[in-house]
Amino acid sequence: MNGHAFLLWWDRIIAMTLKELKQLIRDPVLLLIISYFFTADVYMAGSGINLNLRNASVMVIDRDHSAASRELMYRFRKPYFDLKGEISGKNEAEDLLNRGRILAVLDIPENFQSLLLQGKPTAVQFQVDTSNTVLGTLATGYATEITAGFAQDFVAKRLGLNAEQMDALPVIQNRHRVLYNPNQIDGWFMSISELLTVITMLSMMLPAAAAVREKERGTIEQLAVSPLSPLQILLPKVISMGLVILLGVAVCLFLIIIPVFHLPFKGSIGLFFAVTALYVFTTSGIGLFIATISHSLGQVTMLVILLLMPILLLSGAWTPPEAMPPGIRWAMYISPLYYFNEIGYAILMKGAGVDILWDSLLGLTGLGAVFFNFGVWRFRRQFG
Repeated sequence: MNGHAFLLWWDRIIAMTLKELKQLIRDPVLLLIISYFFTADVYMAGSGINLNLRNASVMVIDRDHSAASRELMYRFRKPYFDLKGEISGKNEAEDLLNRGRILAVLDIPENFQSLLLQGKPTAVQFQVDTSNTVLGTLATGYATEITAGFAQDFVAKRLGLNAEQMDALPVIQNRHRVLYNPNQIDGWFMSISELLTVITMLSMMLPAAAAVREKERGTIEQLAVSPLSPLQILLPKVISMGLVILLGVAVCLFLIIIPVFHLPFKGSIGLFFAVTALYVFTTSGIGLFIATISHSLGQVTMLVILLLMPILLLSGAWTPPEAMPPGIRWAMYISPLYYFNEIGYAILMKGAGVDILWDSLLGLTGLGAVFFNFGVWRFRRQFG
C-alpha cells in the first residue's frame, strides 16, 4: 500500500467514524440509556448492594430463662446482630421469618443451664432466612462463632480458670490480613464490577445496533457495493462506539466511583483506558457476529443478554475460579471478562503494571483478534 492509498484508507475510516457518531447523536433515547448505565446504574450497584452482615435483626425463643441463656442471648449484639427481643414460640418465629421482618431466630431449649452445669451436651437452634444467601451464610457463620465462644467461656468458668490461666493455655489464632480493601468496603468492589459489566454489555450491543440499523434502513447493501471494504465498514462502528464507551468510563470513574465511593485509584489511568479500549475491541467482535445473524434491534438485545450471562458467570467476579469444577474453570479462559476483571481490579486497586499483567493482556489480545476477525469474516460471507 503506497502513501496515497494509505491516506485514502484512513480518510474513509475517519469519514465513516464521524458518520456513526452523528447517527448516535441523533438518537436521544440511546444516549439517555448509555448515560444511565454509566451513572445511575453504577451508583445504585455500589451503594445498594451490601455483602457484609450489619445489624441483622434477631429474636430469641428463651425456653430456659436462666443466667446462661441470657448471657448467650446478649452476645448477639451489634455490629453484626441487632437483638430485637423475645418471642413466644415457633409459630411466631416462622411468621416473622416468612414475612421478612427478621433475619434469624435463636431457639434456646429448656434445662439449658442445668445440662451445661452437669457437663452434658445440649444444643441451640438458629433458624435463618436464607432468601438472601450471602447474608444468611454470614449470619450462620457469626452465630457459630458466638456460640463456640460462649461454650469456651462457660467451660473455663466451670473449671475455675482465671484470665491468667486461660492465657497460658495453647491457642490457635486465625488472623486474617485483608490487602487493598482492608475495611472491606462493598462499594469499591460492586461499583467496579458493575462498571466492567456495563462496558461488556455496551461494547457488544452498540456496534451490533449500529450495524443492524443499517439493515433496517436498507443502507447496508449500499455500503456493501461501495468501494469500502468490509473492514472499512465495520471498523468505524467499533471505533465510534468505543470512543463513546471510553467517554462514559471517564464520566463514571471521575464523577461517580472516585468522588462518591472514595476509591483510591492506585494504578495508571492511561493503562486502564488503554486496556479498556482493547477490551472494547475484543467484545465488539462478538457484537459484529450478533449483527450478522440479527434482523432487528430486538433480536440484538435478546442475543446480547443470551451471551452476556455466560460471560459474566465465567468471569470469576461472583464465583472464584478455585471453587469451580475443572471443566468450567477451563471454560473461563474463553470469557473476555475474566481477563478484564483480573486486569481492571489489579490496576484500579493494586496499582499493578504491564510487568504483572502481561499474561492477562496477552490472553485478551488473542481473544480480540479471534473475535473481531470472526465478525468481519461473517460479514464478508453475508454481504461479500
